[in-house]
Amino acid sequence: MEELEHTCPLPRTTLTEPAIFTTETSCECQAPHEKLTIDQARLGTPVDRPVRIYADGIFDLFHSGHARALMQAKNLFPNAYLIVGVCSDELTHKYKGFTVMTEDERYEALRHCRYVDEVLHDAPWTLTQEFLEKHKIDFVAHDDIPYSSAGSEDVYKHIKEAGMFVPTKRTEGISTSDLITRIVRDYDVYARRNLQRGYSAKDLNVSYINEKKYRLQNQVDRMKEKVRTVEEKSKHFVYKVEEKSHDLIQKWEEKSREFIGNFLELFGPDGTWKQMFQDRSGRMIQAFSPHCSPSSSPPRDFSPSRSPSPPSRWAMPRTSPPSSPKGASASISSMSEGDEDEK
Repeated sequence: MEELEHTCPLPRTTLTEPAIFTTETSCECQAPHEKLTIDQARLGTPVDRPVRIYADGIFDLFHSGHARALMQAKNLFPNAYLIVGVCSDELTHKYKGFTVMTEDERYEALRHCRYVDEVLHDAPWTLTQEFLEKHKIDFVAHDDIPYSSAGSEDVYKHIKEAGMFVPTKRTEGISTSDLITRIVRDYDVYARRNLQRGYSAKDLNVSYINEKKYRLQNQVDRMKEKVRTVEEKSKHFVYKVEEKSHDLIQKWEEKSREFIGNFLELFGPDGTWKQMFQDRSGRMIQAFSPHCSPSSSPPRDFSPSRSPSPPSRWAMPRTSPPSSPKGASASISSMSEGDEDEK
């Protein structure tokens, strides 16, 4: 058990805990409601006396621009309680136009926003003093752009004059009108998409001819997608083949260089094969030549075991012919002396 207690992760906490759901009815403030100035509200109020801020709107197609405006209203003062008034479908269709979401859907969207403390149904189009006093509202938060409606150039003009208006900033690049403009601009795309997802032409208020046109366009798009997929696959295949061919050519070049180098090393002018051939030819010549007659004759040498035959006694030394009678007589005398020595 102790090990399990150590291994169990601790619960995570956020810096600002969001409300799971906001209340749909008015929250009665128990403290006496005295009028506050903006400077007093910025200094901070007691815990049981939060600054009650009111923000109203249509909030159709609830988006990040709405959420950022409510975030600014909630953080205007250190201790704030944000009440959001949502106008009904009847008032909205009368003064502004048709909405995409119903009033119940718009109420529910506001209840899930973390900055909202209370959602007020069927909010009035123009704020009266009786309404402000009934809900004990200190300040009204809205963007500072004059909002002309219901025959008035600015429906918040009297709130501004009473010093109860606090401005917020609009988020550029997104609004309900922008989202509706996108849908209208790309109507054919969304109609085709919903037909493909199973909606009927009656659900989309599409004529029979347009339905057939959209379905044909969907088929054409599917064929284009298939062709595009095949092209991508074929490009990938060709790329792989080219990559493999480059690898094969590179390996072939390396192997051919290695083969040529080995060939030259073996059969070149100073190669191993020539040296082997010379060594083998020398051994063959030695094998076929007789042992008594070596290839190179050594210098003559008289060994004691085998003495040379004595010179013939009739061998005459080769002398040049005498050039004079005196020379001849001298040679004859020398020959006679040699004979006497042998005797």
